[in-house]
Amino acid sequence: MRLSYCSPHSSAHFVDIFLKQKIEEEEKGEMGLGFSSSWSLSFCVLLVLMSAEASKGEYSLQKHEDGGEEAMARKHIHTHMDMSMRIFFTITDLKVGKRIPVYFSKRDPATSPHLLPREEVKSIPFSSAQLPYLLQFFGFSQGSPQAIAMENTLRHCETEPIEGETKSCVTSLESMLDFSRKIFGLEASFEVIGTKLGEKTTSLLQNYTILKSPKPISAPKMVACHTLPYPYAVFYCHFQEGENKVFEVSLGGENGDRVEAVAVCHMDTSQWNQDHVSFRLLGIQPGASPVCHFFPADNLIWVPSPALIQD
Repeated sequence: MRLSYCSPHSSAHFVDIFLKQKIEEEEKGEMGLGFSSSWSLSFCVLLVLMSAEASKGEYSLQKHEDGGEEAMARKHIHTHMDMSMRIFFTITDLKVGKRIPVYFSKRDPATSPHLLPREEVKSIPFSSAQLPYLLQFFGFSQGSPQAIAMENTLRHCETEPIEGETKSCVTSLESMLDFSRKIFGLEASFEVIGTKLGEKTTSLLQNYTILKSPKPISAPKMVACHTLPYPYAVFYCHFQEGENKVFEVSLGGENGDRVEAVAVCHMDTSQWNQDHVSFRLLGIQPGASPVCHFFPADNLIWVPSPALIQD
């Protein structure tokens, strides 16, 4: 679902100022950054996902519902995206009436890690070599679940990209936009889309039925940003060369949940690690078949604007 809403109670002071300045610059014709006029409204999804009323000493590492920080830390060890096996399927599954077992994690934005402004983040090291200092800075003990999660995130961010991949771990609103401009071009317009959970959605593994014909989204390029476990918000953003197909999919859960999900199908997986969880789940080999997955609700997907939905 295209995200173009914003709760007035979800924005922090620094984000309000940031957005106001960008809007004013655009209205004056001074922006020159390639944003569409609606980008700032779409960008409010970041504010809905996270509470940014943060100051030093108030950082936290959110415990996920699916097994705690240990499971959260393990999730990023050997995959190139922030995914679990509960979201993968094949492109032949994209048809009305198909039932797919999926886990959508629903997290409370008020207790999720905070998204910080670039100036504050720049003062904090982001390197595995600085891990002892970082653990002391955030108040976590060596060997604790939080320390393990932090170390895995830092090492995940420091790994080399796979062939054809451009990646960056972004730690601020500004750095996420900079990375997207790098991919789409300085003069290009782009916007954010994402999965929208229903008000009654709970974190539960269940069968979801595709209710309507999936709608393709025209997106010759796509930047996917996945959340990583860290005391403040960190997104693993990446662009993969090759053909990718993006869809909006309406899902209905066994318990009555409704989810408007964004899904992507990677048409060429020949360069992926053969141990990728999707291959084990789907019983295929790298390059043998397209691999599709739903995006969790706290992931952000940047696409060229306007993101045209094809009938």
